[in-house]
Amino acid sequence: MPVKEITKEVAILFGIAVVCAFVVNYLSPKGIALFGQWDTSQGVITANPINGSVEKRLEIESPVLAKQIYDAGDTIFVDARTQESYQDGRIKGAVSLPFYEFYDLIENFTTKVPASSKMVTYCSGRECEDSHELAQLLIDEGYSDVRVFIDGYPAWKGNGYPVER
Repeated sequence: MPVKEITKEVAILFGIAVVCAFVVNYLSPKGIALFGQWDTSQGVITANPINGSVEKRLEIESPVLAKQIYDAGDTIFVDARTQESYQDGRIKGAVSLPFYEFYDLIENFTTKVPASSKMVTYCSGRECEDSHELAQLLIDEGYSDVRVFIDGYPAWKGNGYPVER
């Protein structure tokens, strides 16, 4: 087979692979968007800024403000990270409700936490969308006063605020 034909076939196969990759990415619920908000100084990075997640007005963008809310003592901090991350360190007094285990744990959570409770969800910082997704699921469950601390545990700990293991 001449080199020219082989090159042509390779180019065609490569083109088909690229098209298939874009189609699968487009159809996947966790696909990587071609356009998105990738600048952490602008808030939580997200591949899909209009994804039905909590509204930007519910975000707490400052660790100082999160600490003020914490100090008021009337708000439950909810850790959206994995159970392992929660065990490694968390905001003092926070409860664990891992985003990826939400449907397994929500029934037990709702029996312990009234729908009228004030809540702040958090995860691993601006590169983590789990706290946003968890907040939206909690709102869908009937919790009406849910906010998201976008800088999460790393910023909390980095500021020397109360943590526990």
